[in-house]
Amino acid sequence: MLSRREFLQVAVASSAFTALGGGFQRAVAQQRLTQDDLLRFDSTGQITLLHITDMHAQLEPVYFRPPDTNIGIGDYAGIPPHLVGEQFLNHFDLQPGSALAYAHTMLDYVELARTYGKLGGLDNTATLIKAIRAERGDDKVLLLDGGDTWQGSYTSLKTNGQDMVDCLKLLKPDAMVGHWEFTLGAERVLEIIESMGYPFLASNIVDIDWEEPVFDSTATYTVGGARVAVIGQAMPYTPIANPRWMFPEWSFGLRIETLQQNVAAARADGAEVVVLLSHNGFDVDRKLATVVPGIDVILTGHTHDAIPEAVRVGNTLILASGSHGKFLGRVDLEVKNGKVTDYNSTLIPVFADAIESDADMRSTIDEIRAPYKSELERVVAKTDGLLYRRGNFNGSWDDLICEGLIAERDAQFSLSPGFRWGTTLLPDSDITIEDLYTQTSMSYPSVYRLEFTGAQLHEILEDVCDNLFNPDPFFQQGGDMVRVGGMGYTCEPAGTMGSRISDMTDLATGNAVEADKTYVVAGWASVNEGVEGPAVYDLMENYLQSLDVVTPTQNDAVKIKYG
Repeated sequence: MLSRREFLQVAVASSAFTALGGGFQRAVAQQRLTQDDLLRFDSTGQITLLHITDMHAQLEPVYFRPPDTNIGIGDYAGIPPHLVGEQFLNHFDLQPGSALAYAHTMLDYVELARTYGKLGGLDNTATLIKAIRAERGDDKVLLLDGGDTWQGSYTSLKTNGQDMVDCLKLLKPDAMVGHWEFTLGAERVLEIIESMGYPFLASNIVDIDWEEPVFDSTATYTVGGARVAVIGQAMPYTPIANPRWMFPEWSFGLRIETLQQNVAAARADGAEVVVLLSHNGFDVDRKLATVVPGIDVILTGHTHDAIPEAVRVGNTLILASGSHGKFLGRVDLEVKNGKVTDYNSTLIPVFADAIESDADMRSTIDEIRAPYKSELERVVAKTDGLLYRRGNFNGSWDDLICEGLIAERDAQFSLSPGFRWGTTLLPDSDITIEDLYTQTSMSYPSVYRLEFTGAQLHEILEDVCDNLFNPDPFFQQGGDMVRVGGMGYTCEPAGTMGSRISDMTDLATGNAVEADKTYVVAGWASVNEGVEGPAVYDLMENYLQSLDVVTPTQNDAVKIKYG
């Protein structure tokens, strides 16, 4: 891995060429940022854990703007991963304008994106994985997939996740867990698992009749001569965040006691290292590490957090490896006398222009995309500003979707879910069908048009807010705040349940939203069965075509009140 000092040298060397134009500056940056630089790392011990998570079906490199707001509550405020911008750079001692500053923060995002280019792409990730396996030896490496892999793109929707399944087989993971995978429906999930050739682990899912495990909880490997147990933890609140009717016979939950039993069983079976492959979310796993002893490493996902190195909580290392294929996580472990005695960790940014594409993966990706190529590239509009989603509150992609819901469904207000998936478009870009589906591709896309009272809207906002900002991480469900169109409000994240949301305002009239008044609301991604309405991606295609050119504006309708 390129050291921070070396990244600083790159930034200084590149800055002299800024005045010569972005294209030249990018060429200079790429000449100095090489595949060998990205792979440079102080190997430690005899075990290497590689971690990919929350790829959301992105086969190709992407732009993905990191969040501008990531609020931690109580004991979790002001510590990783709840740091953005300059706070993040200062905490991790990163130089502004550097490649790592671009990969991890929203600062000077457009300029740095044009300098350093896109990140990700499974062909590039495959190259890095093969290089690490070659350097360390196959018997010393485990590759673990943290889930949210099969959903989030046009081709994954059209192939029912098969595109990602076929490509992941080439990466040869050793195990995976799930979350959005379950929105393909129980029958399809089981069908895929049967064909994968590696374990799908979930210690916290049981059947509703007998509470017997639905999936294997643990897989055990000999790695570098040591016995390593990997325990899987699916997203515990899947039936709340996603439609329960798609997997009606399965029961989810944190199941702390079950997890502790599985850790103890793994140790009794001779495990020298216990790894939790988790889709709980970072804060949940930070607390989990304090109440479930015996876990050496937690590879966490779900909340899309990316931190340059593992965080130590007691005797447990926690690494979050980002999303959308931007990063490859790595943890090296030294094991002596049945215990972890040393470690090193890093998050490798997958800079697409600095990495040689893996030929086998590239060929498979091209073959998968070929039948859809013309549709993927079809332009429906252009944007003259930055379109992004990620952040605790509305992003410009979210605002655009909220506007489209109101216009196309003749509504007063709109609600759009606080999904953390969805890529970024730079200013002066075409908006293609592929771009649209990275924001909207899902198996329950119907856009509803319903009436809600002001009191019901307040209750919805309060409920989602508590899911996000509850001071006890075990009651958090991940995601970001529901996005709202046509309405403004004030949010106090550190407040108490029922009192975080105030000053709800109808932006069209300037009047307060009245508790007993009824409003027409459009929204999508309802977890209810049988929702009637057009698919959100079809609705938004119509809306974008009517605009021709999108001009994002700064949304200041949501006010944040810090305690």
